[in-house]
Amino acid sequence: MNQTYELPPALEPAAASTPLQKTALHALHVELGARMVPFAGYEMPVQYPKGVLQEHQHTRTAAGLFDVSHMGQMKLVGPSAAEGLELLVPMDIVGLARYHQRYALFTDGAGGILDDLMVTHCGEYLFVVVNAACKVQDTAHLRAELGGPGKPGCDIIELDDYALLALQGPEAVHVMTCLCPKVDFASWLFMTAREIAIEGMPCFVTRSGYTGEDGFEISIESRHAERLARLLLQQPEVQPIGLGARDSLRLEAGLCLYGNDIDTDTTPVEGSLTWAISKARRADGPRPGGFPGDKKIMAQLAAMKDAGSRDAITKKRVGLVGIERTPVREGTPLVDAEGNTIGRVTSGTFGPTAQRAVALGYVPASHAAIGTEVTAMVRGKPVVMHVAATPFVPNHYYRG
Repeated sequence: MNQTYELPPALEPAAASTPLQKTALHALHVELGARMVPFAGYEMPVQYPKGVLQEHQHTRTAAGLFDVSHMGQMKLVGPSAAEGLELLVPMDIVGLARYHQRYALFTDGAGGILDDLMVTHCGEYLFVVVNAACKVQDTAHLRAELGGPGKPGCDIIELDDYALLALQGPEAVHVMTCLCPKVDFASWLFMTAREIAIEGMPCFVTRSGYTGEDGFEISIESRHAERLARLLLQQPEVQPIGLGARDSLRLEAGLCLYGNDIDTDTTPVEGSLTWAISKARRADGPRPGGFPGDKKIMAQLAAMKDAGSRDAITKKRVGLVGIERTPVREGTPLVDAEGNTIGRVTSGTFGPTAQRAVALGYVPASHAAIGTEVTAMVRGKPVVMHVAATPFVPNHYYRG
């Protein structure tokens, strides 16, 4: 996985029809020797000279710094912002406590997933982070549904002049404490947030991330981003990490990549994201339904409770582990014992920490039980895999 790392299709360089955008840290990435590739309309670092394997392992054992400034950041401002956003997601936004964060899903009228996002309640506004490839459509979706006559009424402020940095790994708290010794970072819980200043630079910080490790995501004005990044990289525990290791880390953590593992052809139930559908929005909750695709999603939730009706859910996202080290990539067909194609892999790699092939994919509900054997056809060669629980590597989020 070092210099010969095979990029997943989601990260493969592709011809851009328009000039690629650059984050505020672009010059720093080049200075550090990063291999830059097109990704979601941006020129992004996929790896640094030490290679993806070392970057992956460093994040698991110390602290890695990721540039995720290509993500879309915005504020939803107005007294009806929470009620309005609830019309678009099957989550409890109204009941979200101040300075707490929640994972959410935009759904469409057929119950498909338009995007996944993070929402933080900041009192006077909601802070929202969406995927880079979807931020234009997400912003248009929010403006169309929340603004104008007869709509909930909400100002949508795009934070185009802000960068987003992620510090991930077991030494993240120590590093942040070195920079801000008066802030008790160790007491923050996973998925909480604070507004702080780092050496005079205002930052909005959440204890969250996309690696399965403890860590923080830091939103900061772009004009301060390079200074903050250099301060972090001066700490002996911190190394820069690219998109390649970000992908292998999130996959070992069992986290979905939008466009690969979930999309508009997948409902939250099919995508094994029922945990993200708040109790308040379910059929027996105080605010049931009312979001796009609610009837289909509610019917699938009901079917999950009825063993005789589970066949109504034709596919299910599962974790897969191999008995060989052969990595099984996105798009690989999955077949049953008779050789019939029953599904496909949506993300896959060799897990450096798990020390085995790990993947996410879709199979019929009849093949979704833990331990079920399936065969991945890798360039015509059969590779035996088993359905497994995720995460493949234990998460280290701090929950108190």
